[in-house]
Amino acid sequence: MANINKTSGNALRAQVAGAGFAGLTAAIALRQNGWDVTLHERDSELRAFGAGIYLWHNGLRVLEAVGALDDVLLGSHTPPTYETWMQNKSVSKETFNGLPWRIMTRRHLHNALVKRAKEVGVEIRVNSEAVAADADGRLTLQTGEVLEGDLIVGADGVGSKVRDSLGFEQDRWVSTDGIIRLIVPRKKEELGDGEWDNTIDMWNFEPRVQRILYSPCNKDELYLGLMAPAADPRGSRVPLDLEVWVEMFPFLEPCLSEAAKLESARYDKYATTKLDSWVKGKVALVGDAAHAMCPALAQGAGCAMVNAFSLSQDLAEQNSVEDALSSWENRIRPITDRCQALSGEYAANRSLSRGNMFTPAALEAARYDPIRRVYSWPQ
Repeated sequence: MANINKTSGNALRAQVAGAGFAGLTAAIALRQNGWDVTLHERDSELRAFGAGIYLWHNGLRVLEAVGALDDVLLGSHTPPTYETWMQNKSVSKETFNGLPWRIMTRRHLHNALVKRAKEVGVEIRVNSEAVAADADGRLTLQTGEVLEGDLIVGADGVGSKVRDSLGFEQDRWVSTDGIIRLIVPRKKEELGDGEWDNTIDMWNFEPRVQRILYSPCNKDELYLGLMAPAADPRGSRVPLDLEVWVEMFPFLEPCLSEAAKLESARYDKYATTKLDSWVKGKVALVGDAAHAMCPALAQGAGCAMVNAFSLSQDLAEQNSVEDALSSWENRIRPITDRCQALSGEYAANRSLSRGNMFTPAALEAARYDPIRRVYSWPQ
């Protein structure tokens, strides 16, 4: 099929709302394919929100495709194993048959994508909040300015104003559990003997439900995800209730003491958003605006980046933007839908506590290679 740009004879323009991982990926990939791209960020500066992040083979391949992989590999970490503990005893160790995966701070990943966006010539506008869009390709900013585009990308998060302005039908629900995400010093020497380079998924159900996902990001920084039911006032308290966490995980006291100092800590319930469609006319939704998911399979960012990159592929192969968006959703959405559903099921049932739960179905999205459009690595 003919490339849209070649058919028109001129570079087409994309307006991308939201400079998170999905928006940055979409902007870079489109720019690399010859589009003129303006990226709109509502805040006064480009910065990452949250703490740490996992990327698997699918997300790492996207980084390779957009030219940001080398920067991300420096300063991130692949643990020897993903270990699961129950009541402070190891019940499984998983290596995923060599499937690539990586842990990093969100800041580290975001900085690499911002750097690459600037290198390829994406126009970045801060203090530029998108509040509405229409299917004909117009983006309205909070200032009242209306911008034309051959493509509008709504990457403005779970509370997307682009999405809501267009009336997409959606289901939203939250789980009974939530999580406090923090970056703290590793304190590896103070932790003493143990395999502290591993990811360790620590579950306790007695005397109360509490979980810590211990995730080394690099030699200096540790990502902690502290899960507790929303109905537990002490487990969900922020800043951290140090006593209740040290009581359950005494061996992590050096790290937890650092976590308790963080006044900016936030408790977030697991949330899921499912839409009737990701597209409307010349508008495409990516990332949490389209498919916010529970973090059980650590695929929120990976799926967002894969879908944002894949959008540029279909736009390079179709005769019209509308045809490309339809083709893109039909092609890539089923993978995300299955991942979102299983992730929600795992979160609701606390399935990861059993160990050895990264089954072929659980790793389907992780194994997808968006460059070659095939599944890689043995199951």
